[in-house]
Amino acid sequence: MSAKLIDGQRVAELIRAEVREDVEAWVEDGHRPPFLKVVQVGSDPGSTSYIGAKTRACAEVGIGSETLRLPDTISADELVRAIRRLNADDGVDGILVQLPLPSHLSSHHVIESIDYRKDVDGFHPMNVGRLALDQPTFRSCTPAGIFELFRHYSIPVKSRHAVVVGASNIVGSPMAIMLSRENSTGKATTTICHKFTKDLTRHTIDADILVVAAGQPNLIKAEMVKEGVVVIDVGINRVADETRERGYRITGDCDFESVREKASWITPVPGGVGPMTVAMLMKNTLLAAKKSIYPAEIST
Repeated sequence: MSAKLIDGQRVAELIRAEVREDVEAWVEDGHRPPFLKVVQVGSDPGSTSYIGAKTRACAEVGIGSETLRLPDTISADELVRAIRRLNADDGVDGILVQLPLPSHLSSHHVIESIDYRKDVDGFHPMNVGRLALDQPTFRSCTPAGIFELFRHYSIPVKSRHAVVVGASNIVGSPMAIMLSRENSTGKATTTICHKFTKDLTRHTIDADILVVAAGQPNLIKAEMVKEGVVVIDVGINRVADETRERGYRITGDCDFESVREKASWITPVPGGVGPMTVAMLMKNTLLAAKKSIYPAEIST
């Protein structure tokens, strides 16, 4: 058996097309286009590349965007003041601080300084708390994108055993929350694993759905999964490869070629989860502009 590929690039294109139509209708009704402000601290090439993908997606769907570039020597107080100015700017609907930040800055402190009503990444404690309580909120973009893939490919979650490898605040933890919620999209029995988990295979071998977001190339091998598992590989790792012009190749957290022989569905890397993350950012920015999550009359 060889797994069917989950084409995140294709599904992301469909979502972006929907967002573009919604933005056009929003503007035709007399509103200004949604606007996303990206904050970049320093000039990390990886961060610059990610920001480029996000701003290109904004342009494609009709969302305005601008990047505020700040030096990596900026103090925490200066950065927070800059964010608070964006919080107070009625022309800014969504604020995204590109992570990771320089080591002298606390990402928790910076994220908490963002107005939760403009937190289109879904990282603010208010939005994470509402997610845990199954209330309307900005959902973290990567887990939200994975659920769109489940929906598009009619992959059932209810009553399945879902195992999440990786417990980050960005992917693993919100993914586990969403899988286990008592709502129409969740109701999975969920196990969350991390770098301190003993005998990882004991957990992954029992998974009906395996979501891997550990940031470790080829962590999951074929002998660690059972036949028919659905594998969602969130990892994006650069591995040295002298045969490639750029000197490296992109690989996921799974040994793709061996795992796909046992899986029923699997996401490729690249082209699986990554495009979905950007597409859901576009969706969240539109929701922020329309005040769909936090209506204007109660957002005081």
